[in-house]
Amino acid sequence: MADILYDQVPSLDLADFTGGDPEKKKKFVAALGEAYNNIGFVAIRNHFLTDELSARLYDTIKRFFALPDDVKKKYEVPELAGQRGYIGKGKEHAKGRNTGDLKEFYHVGQEVTDGDPIKKEDPDNIWPDELPALKETGLEVYQRLEKTGIYMLRAIALYLGLPENYFDNKVHHGNSILRPIHYYPIENPDAVPPDAVRAAEHGDINLITLLMGASADGLQVLRRDGKWIPITALPEQLVVNVGDMLERLTNKKLKSTIHRVVNPPRHLMNTPRYSIPFFMHPRSEMDLTALPGCVDANNPKRWPDITAGEFLNQRLKEIGLKK
Repeated sequence: MADILYDQVPSLDLADFTGGDPEKKKKFVAALGEAYNNIGFVAIRNHFLTDELSARLYDTIKRFFALPDDVKKKYEVPELAGQRGYIGKGKEHAKGRNTGDLKEFYHVGQEVTDGDPIKKEDPDNIWPDELPALKETGLEVYQRLEKTGIYMLRAIALYLGLPENYFDNKVHHGNSILRPIHYYPIENPDAVPPDAVRAAEHGDINLITLLMGASADGLQVLRRDGKWIPITALPEQLVVNVGDMLERLTNKKLKSTIHRVVNPPRHLMNTPRYSIPFFMHPRSEMDLTALPGCVDANNPKRWPDITAGEFLNQRLKEIGLKK
């Protein structure tokens, strides 16, 4: 397939996949595969998250991040390696860098309630006393994004020539994370390291990432020809991109595209930005060995075998969240 140099992220309608029309479903799968082969990102409408619920979560997390730092730090548990609760300013950095990103964030994880033994791997969620709304709203958003992600993975499975439900049991009670992020205002730009940015260029760790509309510009994607192009998630759309685990599983057939959040112009550094990605992870035991259908003489196997849990641990150390 020839490279396509998109000037913007392709927009697709998930209802074409879920609506029961075989021809529309087939076209959705083909268009999704083409986009993920080339740029690794798509915008999706008619997903399962409502604008009202999205707005409610944004309102709630803005109120949380407005709390004093010493209050927020009550919900930071270093021994959890950032898997639940609050993660303070500058704690995370991109792989290959030492300078912390100009952000703070909060992690909401999987709730296992049916006796699945995977529960022993999952720490309990941490909920702030000051904002009880975060639990109700956060969990509903989590479940709706997870449902959307399952349908996206079903389309990906069909594109790869796999059974449609190939990923279903692999992501059931997966280690997915909802991450409200606050790119906090910088009142004095000279007081931060000169190379500090809101989020340095990186690929996501997980299978796929689903991003709710961010509150300000700044997200950029690196095209294959080396050009950075801006990405905007419209209010009614989710931006859904390939993560490193899916790239590894497909032996780079599907692209985990490098992306970043750039600083605003200097005179706007004192303005905040909020973003809420959902990082869809499989269960830790999922085998990320390259699929046989993605390995051939022209595309030999690129990486050694590894499980999702081993890969996650490796990356958490590389980005500074785990010692």
